[in-house]
Amino acid sequence: MKIAQIAPLIERVPPRFYGGTERIVSYLTEELVRQGHEVTLFASGDSVTSAKLVPCSDAALRLNQHVHDPLPHLTIMLDEVRLRADEFDVLHFHIDYLHFPLFRDMAERTVTTLHGRLDLPDLPPLYRKFPDLPLVSISDAQRRPMPPVNWAGTVHHGLPTDLLPFTATPEGGYLAFLGRISPEKRPDRAIEIARRTGVPLKIAAKVDTADQDYWVRVVEPMIRNTPNVEFVGEINEAQKARFLGNARALLFPIDWPEPFGLVMIEAMACGTPVIAFRGGSVPEVIDHGVSGFIVDDLDEAVAALDHLDDLDRADVRRQFEERFTVERMARDYVEIYRSLGDHRVLPLPPRPTGNRNVALREAA
Repeated sequence: MKIAQIAPLIERVPPRFYGGTERIVSYLTEELVRQGHEVTLFASGDSVTSAKLVPCSDAALRLNQHVHDPLPHLTIMLDEVRLRADEFDVLHFHIDYLHFPLFRDMAERTVTTLHGRLDLPDLPPLYRKFPDLPLVSISDAQRRPMPPVNWAGTVHHGLPTDLLPFTATPEGGYLAFLGRISPEKRPDRAIEIARRTGVPLKIAAKVDTADQDYWVRVVEPMIRNTPNVEFVGEINEAQKARFLGNARALLFPIDWPEPFGLVMIEAMACGTPVIAFRGGSVPEVIDHGVSGFIVDDLDEAVAALDHLDDLDRADVRRQFEERFTVERMARDYVEIYRSLGDHRVLPLPPRPTGNRNVALREAA
């Protein structure tokens, strides 16, 4: 098949440091090429791929100090995709909904993977306006807030089996927190678990500008006042293998409807169990008592540490190999690609009539 993968431009593909969506786009693109498909990747110009790369910005936008607004760059990319759309059997978008108006007339050849949270109040009117475009969720839980839309399937993320090696005997003796410093990721909970137990905690995370206040007011003072907590900062792929592999467990203390949680399967690939707070996709990813423990509060999280030795790290790795490989992810997507021509396309909603303000209120 001739497949276009359309990636965000915020990070390169794959990202140098943090960036879950771009990482998944990279894994999927490389696996589709390996399986013999003709793949074109629309992404930042510093991306690295075995597919044909169409550079849509000079470099990843987040690390470019001269870029203040990503929208002009995304608009240029969408125009390039639109001009070349007839070259492809499938256009696979990973940029949320920005392309919807431009590609509605060829909805049967598009698929859009939604990588973010869908419980935000501004989103239902948008998705009700575009019920015809085929969508893919990354967990069943992610779908719950959505109005009726044209779901083409749920595809859990997957990783290359050789990306993160299995570590049978961790040497670090610490707990790990990996991801982003933000209120919904709750690094403060991870720090509190470390404080209560005395077990060392290492935090490898980025601090976005939007979360700077939370870092200054909440997290940084907690780290400063908890001697057994170390802030590592952002880490790359090579560092991640050692960081996760040598941890006793990954703490995943979220406080939001997590769409997937890529770091959970990264830890599982290393054989490292996950202590995760119940929410969003967590029950779909973690097999309680096998690949980790699902908890509901801090007391349960603290108690779970006493049972880590009951888990077999080889079983944790086996769960990854059985459920979360890139081969499985690519197969799932190809099945969706092949079904698009026969897939149900919902009728377009009627155009609003009468008072436009009334129509908009009704749509909301």
